[in-house]
Amino acid sequence: METMRHPAAYLLLAIFLPLAAHAEKARHPAPPQPAETYPMHQTNDHVTIAAEPGDTKETRPNTRLDYYSHDMLPIRVIVTNDSNNPLTLDDARIHFISAANDNIPAATLDDLQRRMFTLKSATGKKIPLPLGIPIPITTGKQNVDKKITQDDDDFGFQTTTVQPHTTVAGYLYYDIQGLDRPALAHATLELRKVRFQGGDYLESFEIPLHPTEQPTATK
Repeated sequence: METMRHPAAYLLLAIFLPLAAHAEKARHPAPPQPAETYPMHQTNDHVTIAAEPGDTKETRPNTRLDYYSHDMLPIRVIVTNDSNNPLTLDDARIHFISAANDNIPAATLDDLQRRMFTLKSATGKKIPLPLGIPIPITTGKQNVDKKITQDDDDFGFQTTTVQPHTTVAGYLYYDIQGLDRPALAHATLELRKVRFQGGDYLESFEIPLHPTEQPTATK
């Protein structure tokens, strides 16, 4: 005989099943193309580095958290090594230089965590359930921490070594809070201390940035 479920059980299923389905959704960036195919790029010593700002919905990564709305600008950095030697980014310094010459390093995971939190979200909040169900659902710091780490795993650089004749890419985030808008106007992405393994540093890369052109609406 089928046992009748308590209405509360159906309520819990209605709450948790959509969350579980959402958590399992695959999140992968589009495979990077050779860096020279992107509008904003520079080539030094058979190495091309491109920048693809995420200042529009179409160019932003499909991350779990909306960093852009919290003034953390995502920029995808694409590195193509057309030389015959492995390239390393271990020592690389990748800074956003604004039109007013503000020098902004890439945000760390801790920087993202601090920006995404408010006092309310950091302390967590309980979502009340009807029917006296004794199961508190708390959202807050732990969930945000996990999502930031997952986003970095999925969208950050998977390696700091670029083998010969290959391309690697990853998203970095820059704090543009307080900058004149659009922050990308007359800005530069500066990369220093990029080198071949066992070799000297290459000349610095200074990639001119500009706002991404908004797509024309289809009539």
